[in-house]
Amino acid sequence: MPVISTSAVRTTALGAAGAAVAGIGYASLVERNAFVLREATMPVLAPGSSSLRVLHISDLHMTPGQQRKQQWLRELDRLEPDLVINTGDNLSHQKSVPAVVQALGGLLSRPGLFVFGSNDYFAPVAKNPMKYFKKDHRRVYGAPLPWKDLRAAFTERGWLDLTHVRRDLEVAGIRIATAGVDDPHLHRDRYDTVAGAPNPLAALRIGLTHSPEPRVLDRFAEDGYDLVMAGHTHGGQLCLPGYGALVTNCGIDRSRVKGASQWGEHTRLHVSAGVGTSPWAPYRFCCRPEATLLTLVAAPPKRPSAETGQGVSASEAVAR
Repeated sequence: MPVISTSAVRTTALGAAGAAVAGIGYASLVERNAFVLREATMPVLAPGSSSLRVLHISDLHMTPGQQRKQQWLRELDRLEPDLVINTGDNLSHQKSVPAVVQALGGLLSRPGLFVFGSNDYFAPVAKNPMKYFKKDHRRVYGAPLPWKDLRAAFTERGWLDLTHVRRDLEVAGIRIATAGVDDPHLHRDRYDTVAGAPNPLAALRIGLTHSPEPRVLDRFAEDGYDLVMAGHTHGGQLCLPGYGALVTNCGIDRSRVKGASQWGEHTRLHVSAGVGTSPWAPYRFCCRPEATLLTLVAAPPKRPSAETGQGVSASEAVAR
């Protein structure tokens, strides 16, 4: 049996410790501030519709001193989106409202829709990170945050609050039916207040929720929404190459933790990996902070089914 020297053990231990320190330093100092714009195309509009550019932002978790994040957010207005969607968790500090409003800048002058998340209502608190691996762990709430001030700032600039509200609007010549719920992560969602089929004359039907909980996604899908948009997951925040997110912090599976996916037969889901992190967990690994510019285009036209006479898309026909 070979003898392993004490010096070899010490060298290995020091190497592992050094790698861990380097990884933590990268996750907290580099990647957490390596903001990126993602782009994706989603075929969700009624056939024949012109395209629509939608900027999806979420989970800013803003504190007043985060100048780099604020500057990056201000520059997003240069994208000139037709519509801005904000899916919550904007705040992480009692004095963050001015920083959020200034960071969003010109975006607040564009058509916008929003719902709030848990960290709009309550400040984040320190917690054992292992709790994220247990879906039903007991929630611990921090001090109340000035969400009413943030709501007033958003609505005064023209953004629409979709918390338990259905609204129809026209953006870039496209009629959109929308609805939203309060944060399911806090069990504040009351879907029955917006239940029912959206306007059948709309070219696009969008549902908003902060946390993408399956019980809420199922209701939106059953009512016929084309697209549901959410945040909350941070894309997993800590991911491993070749494996992906370790946890989602909600009921969806890891494959849907960020980006576009299918939910049910006719509904698409888009989950933002978010821009920020809790100040108590200031790191990201293999999961850069992001906003997403979605180009929404017309879905493939449907043609009658030989079996039922009902319309099916070309892609559905191929699947059959």
